[in-house]
Amino acid sequence: MRSPGGASSALLQGIRLGRATALLSVPMALEYEAKCTQAQHHIAVGLSHSDSVDFVMAVIALAEPVKIHYLWRPRLKDPNDEMVLEVAVNGNADAIVTFNQKDYGVTPGEFGIEVLLPREVIRRI
Repeated sequence: MRSPGGASSALLQGIRLGRATALLSVPMALEYEAKCTQAQHHIAVGLSHSDSVDFVMAVIALAEPVKIHYLWRPRLKDPNDEMVLEVAVNGNADAIVTFNQKDYGVTPGEFGIEVLLPREVIRRI
C-alpha cells in the first residue's frame, strides 16, 4: 500500500497472476486491517480510510485461508510475529516473506520454511 512501485506490490501482482500463493488466517487479516487503516499509513499514500479498507479486502481476497490447528508459541523474539509463523507452518508454506527477517531467527528453518525479502521472492517467480 505504501510502495505501489516496490517489491511488495510486485509480489501482490505475482500472487494475483497465480505465480505465488499468499496464506492468511483470520487473526492475520484482522491485523492487516488494523495496521493498514491507521491514519499514518493511508494518509501517507493519499488514500481515504475507505480506500485503505478496500485495499485490505483486495489483499484478503487474494489469499488462501489457513486454519490454525497447532500453536507454536512462544518461539520468536517478537510475539507479534508468532501468528505469521503459525500460518506458515499450518499452511505448509515454503517461505515467510518479510522485511523483518531478523526477528524470525532460525525457527522457521526448523519447519523447512525460508525467511525471504519480497525482492528475493520476485526473483524466484
